Amino acid sequence: MSRVLLKLSGEALAGDKKTGFDEATCIAVAKQVKQLVDDGVEVGIVIGGGNFWRGRTSETIDRTKADQIGMLATVMNCIYVSEIFRFVGMKTAVFTPFACGAFTELFSKDAANTAFKHNKVCFFAGGTGHPYFSTDTATVLRAIEIEAEQILLAKSIDAVYDSDPAKNPDAKRYDEVSIQEVIDKQLAVMDLTASILAMENKMPMLVFGLNEENSIVKAWNGEIGGTKVTV
Repeated sequence: MSRVLLKLSGEALAGDKKTGFDEATCIAVAKQVKQLVDDGVEVGIVIGGGNFWRGRTSETIDRTKADQIGMLATVMNCIYVSEIFRFVGMKTAVFTPFACGAFTELFSKDAANTAFKHNKVCFFAGGTGHPYFSTDTATVLRAIEIEAEQILLAKSIDAVYDSDPAKNPDAKRYDEVSIQEVIDKQLAVMDLTASILAMENKMPMLVFGLNEENSIVKAWNGEIGGTKVTV
């Protein structure tokens, strides 16, 4: 049985609106994931919170509190997208590292494995449950814990570049790059904490653009021209 961890950017799910949700985008994502599930792939999902909250840009709010608001933004994202997944015919479970009443289940590896056995897509919300750790770090951490084969990083940009291609037309695009080079050059794949965690635990990644048609299915099948991050 194959198992993968898919990281979705909150902004990508917002579409052109840049905030909240674009339902058509979310349904398109759900239909692609359903193809993977129907093919026997076990899928875990982490969603960023940037479509609701960018706490690090605020100088008026304590960082710990800002990060806690961000964690709750990811919970909202996962509950919403989970329901879209159910709408297209999948079973889901939403896990958090802290109690959220009846909204979510408390995360443990055993609980996630049980959900996978029941053919559920597992959403891992709430980050790591601690401030100062991003959803990038939560993505790598959960991927390691559930023993995923790789991480699929669906972004609003189509690959890894040595600088921002929106600002630098001569930005170099990588087809393949080692996680060590990502760390050494501080390439914008994930933050440094997440990158080091991926390197130490030999967790490979594939970075690709969510907006390309059928991009998640193509990425899983190795048919998309994103960036392979090797370990």
